[in-house]
This record gives sequence, structure tokens and C-alpha cells, in this order.
Amino acid sequence: MVLDMSVGEDSSEKTGGRGRSWRDVDLRAVAPFAALLLLLIVGALVNPNFIGMTNLTNVATRCAFIAIIAVGATFVISAGDLDLSVGAMVAFVASLMILLMNSGVIADPTLMLAAAALFAIVAGVLCGLANGLITTMGKIEPFIATLGTMGVYRGLTTWLSQGGAITLRSAEVQALYKPAYYGSVFGVPVPIVVILAVTCVAAFILYRTRYGRHVIAVGSNRDVARYSGVAVNRVRTVAFVIQGLCVAIAVLLYVPRLGSTSATTGILWELQAITAVVVGGTALKGGAGRVWGTICGAFILELVGNIMLLSNFISEYLLSAIQGAIIIIAMLVQRSLARKS
Repeated sequence: MVLDMSVGEDSSEKTGGRGRSWRDVDLRAVAPFAALLLLLIVGALVNPNFIGMTNLTNVATRCAFIAIIAVGATFVISAGDLDLSVGAMVAFVASLMILLMNSGVIADPTLMLAAAALFAIVAGVLCGLANGLITTMGKIEPFIATLGTMGVYRGLTTWLSQGGAITLRSAEVQALYKPAYYGSVFGVPVPIVVILAVTCVAAFILYRTRYGRHVIAVGSNRDVARYSGVAVNRVRTVAFVIQGLCVAIAVLLYVPRLGSTSATTGILWELQAITAVVVGGTALKGGAGRVWGTICGAFILELVGNIMLLSNFISEYLLSAIQGAIIIIAMLVQRSLARKS
């Protein structure tokens, strides 16, 4: 009888602990969207034009680059790693893509554009693969490994551009390519469509596939995942490859917007991507990933900048400082919730 009572009490405690844990998880998942709603209310109070569909659509379009890159960062961070090279990778891949289009090796503009897009995808995947292999096979901390590759990609971009800018010269290719950023599908801007498509695929992979479960397992505890038969290094490397693929997709949208790139392209984008991931509810230490929360986080960052631009309360030149403060606050909130669980 005593034994039965003891077991019952243990089960009750575990159930109670599990209940508290689920409530905390739900809170972390809902918090970014609650913050987004609050930000929309504040923006509407600051400027009546803020809440207009035109302004919100423009904000969503402008955040496309960071949002897509941050989706890839969600996989890397969920697996317990970090990639600081994404901004430099954008500059490098964009430079290679524009140089290929300027080379004129294919006379037909449509075929040239298709080949350049494919080349950019391959280049992004290879850059991500390099980051993954250096981190896993070289057994180097991801912070140091990607800090090194950030310097490599940025340096190669400077060399390719000879310290200046690389501009798309073909008017035909440029005219053919511009709708990729400025066009729309059934009235929805193409960048927003791409964000939704990338996020849906990423959410399916992370939440509905064995690989997604392995990413979370590796981020939670690598030793336990390894003893359970998970190929930890492979999972981590593929996460970096997904990051490189997302960078390449962002480049495909970035190039038609400006038609030019330089060594300064993508500076501090890694900070914005990481901030979007953390604000979206993904644990920076790994073991939890929220793809839709990441998109919400990217939108929040762009809205903050938009509010600063429409109001005179805070200078827009303090945007980087505000973003840095946001990531610190998000980490403090995550730690507070973790202590309660």
C-alpha cells in the first residue's frame, strides 16, 4: 500500500511538472506574436499610416532577406550551433552571381538568368557545407569556425570587387530579373510569397520529418543523441547546408533589388538573423526550434525600424543598438522561463 501511494505521488509530481513545462513552452511560442500585436498597436498610435496595408506590405517585403536567412539560422541554432558568416556569405554569393551574368557566357538572357540562379544556389550550399565540415570534421567551435569563414567570404568579395562595387551590366537580364523582387503573385509581392514558401517547407522539415526530430535531439543533448544512434555530425552539417541554401535564396531576391553588391553588403545581417531567431522563441543553446516564430521575430525587427522612421522619438541611427538590446532582453526572458520550467 505504501509502495502504491509512493508511486502515485511520483506520478502526480511528474504530471504536475509536465503541466508546468507545457505551459511554459506555450508561453514562449505565443510571446513573439503577442509582442508583434503590441508593436502594431504602438505603431498605430505613433502614426495612423503605420497600420495601413501598403506600409505593412512594404515592411514585410523589406524583411524578406533577414527572414529567409533566419529560417536557415533556426536549424543551425536548434542543433546547438551558430553561424556568424551569413552576411559575408550573402555578399560573396551575390558577387559570384553578378560576375557570372556579366560574363556573357550564355547569349540568351533567360538561360543566362536561370544558370546564374542555379549557380547561386550551388554556391550557397557549398559555403554552408564548408562551414559545416570545418565545424564538425575540424572539431572547431562554430563561433570560431564561422567567424573565420566570415573573414574569408568578406575578403574574397573585396578581392572580386577590387574594393568597389560589382554591378549587373546587362540591361536585358536586369529587366528580366527585376520582377523577382518588384513583381507580385495575385497581388502579393514576390518576396512575401517566397517567405511563406520557404517557411512552410522549413516548418514541415523541422516538425514532421525524422531529420527535424534529430535536429532537436542534437541540440538538446549531443551525447544522448549519439548514444541513440543519431549521426550527430551529419545532422549538424546538413543544418549548415540548409543555412547556406537559405542565404542563396535571399541572394536571389537581393540582386534584382539593387543590381549591385560590394564588400559592405550584408554587414550585421548575422546579428539581425540571430535576433529574429531568438525573439521568435528558439533557444540559443539549442534543443528547440520555432520557424514561424522566427518569421514573426524578423517582422518585429523591421517594424521597430519602421516605427523609428515614422516617429521622432528615437533616431533611426540607433537601430543597431535597439536590435542589440532586443536580443539581450529576449535572452533574459528565455532564461527566466527556463528557470520556471
